[in-house]
Amino acid sequence: MSIVAGVDFGTLSVRVSIFDSAKGRLGSGVAEYPLMRRKDDPDHATQSHAEHMRALAEATHRAVQSAGIDGRVIEAIALDTTGSSVIPVDANLNPLDDYYLWCDHRAWQEAAEITATAHARHLNAIEWCGGTYSSEWGFSKLLHWLRHNPEKRDRFATALEHCDMVAAVLCGISDPAAAPRSVCAMGHKWMWNASLGGLPADEFLTAVDRRFAGVRAKLNGSYSTSDQIAGHLTSAWAEKLGLRAGIPIPVGAFDAHWDAVGAGVRLGDVVNVVGTSTCIMAIGEQPSLIPGVCGVVPGSIHPKYTGIEAGLSATGDIFDAIARRAGTTVAELSRGLENLHAGETGLLRLTWDNGDRTVLVNPELGGATLGWRLTTTAQDELFAAIEGTAFHTRIILERMEEHGVPVHRIINGGGIPQKNPVLNRVYANVLGKPILVPDGDVTSLGSAIFAFLAAGSFRGIEEAQDALCPGYKTIAPEPAAVATYQDLYALYRRLYFGFGRRGSEAIHIGDILPELRRIAASARGGHSAGSAAS
Repeated sequence: MSIVAGVDFGTLSVRVSIFDSAKGRLGSGVAEYPLMRRKDDPDHATQSHAEHMRALAEATHRAVQSAGIDGRVIEAIALDTTGSSVIPVDANLNPLDDYYLWCDHRAWQEAAEITATAHARHLNAIEWCGGTYSSEWGFSKLLHWLRHNPEKRDRFATALEHCDMVAAVLCGISDPAAAPRSVCAMGHKWMWNASLGGLPADEFLTAVDRRFAGVRAKLNGSYSTSDQIAGHLTSAWAEKLGLRAGIPIPVGAFDAHWDAVGAGVRLGDVVNVVGTSTCIMAIGEQPSLIPGVCGVVPGSIHPKYTGIEAGLSATGDIFDAIARRAGTTVAELSRGLENLHAGETGLLRLTWDNGDRTVLVNPELGGATLGWRLTTTAQDELFAAIEGTAFHTRIILERMEEHGVPVHRIINGGGIPQKNPVLNRVYANVLGKPILVPDGDVTSLGSAIFAFLAAGSFRGIEEAQDALCPGYKTIAPEPAAVATYQDLYALYRRLYFGFGRRGSEAIHIGDILPELRRIAASARGGHSAGSAAS
């Protein structure tokens, strides 16, 4: 029997959970930190490193108290974070600025320049991240920072992902050359590829912008998968956290990747980690290029397999925005949502409110809703948004299957599926396959599994999953709803590719609004004044 701590840094809070190798979760603690947005710049999203570390200490003490244990019995601590959340630091790893959070899209122009230069120079690495570099990723954000902070450039020593920064701080690492570098973070967001020699060459980076001169060498460090140890907890941080000094800390990773492990991912599974955004995770035996998919990186999720990541730039954030505009909450707006049927609202929602992460990889897109009527309600829009995120997910899964990724089981992980049965039902019907939902809370379980590996408590990930992961609730597709969504999906897919790409071929759209009315009328039993079915 052993006890460890699993840490999950989310967009608005950090959660620390204490796990026993035999008993499972003993207790948890949560602490929040502010997200800095600007009304005059919707692409801006930053956070403070100091606030992150303050919240980590608070959440750890709360978790230990909740578990009813002495913190000094904890044998390892593992930490995952959002990503790509990037911080520039000086030669002693002191922050030069706040984090560019994962959802900061200010670097969309920089991303476009990186993409164009990569294709002009036939850079192989660009194909391994789907063919398009994103404004959500590391080099884009670093270039934006270098361009907009000339007074700080002379002190710039390196940039770190949040998961690597927090591990370095807890381990007392202050030398950039000794900083841990997560293969998960650097592979998916920085075009690091072991088979291609690591990071892109200096010649490529300086062709993008001369400010990148010397940056490749500054992004050095120890590149490792999460079954390796980043270091050991310092005495100073052990005192702040109420833990024992010297316990191991494995190399970190992104929250969605470890959430997939906590949800029980195996070969042939796809895990939709549905939260503020959606990350769609899978593992495969052989790496294979997938156009438009965020990244294909050996060792990023499971150290022995290739990790595949895709996703939606906003999911829960869209639901929250709809409720906020209506002057209410998602919980309140969801009351009675279960009574709506497939296609009943007459709306078709393109959920690009925060751009498109996969497969178009286009941050310039905006949300669009078709089919508004004078009687349409905010609840109708919420239901259509759930349908829209499911349609978008289907686009992604079909792209993955087309390129050799099997989708035998679909697991809805993350926080939203635990409390939103309507979403799970809609996903089952849109995807036409059973949806598995973990029968219990798995937040930070993935972190705990890697902490147990660091402590030597289990021989491998599968053994830990068998011991700790809960079973599943199964939501089966409903044939009538599946048929309705088949019709709606055909409309959605046509608009997704026709409306979402510059230079797309002309598409016929004159039938879409009448079709939405016909489908809505059918869902209501044929009762819809003025519909195409009347």
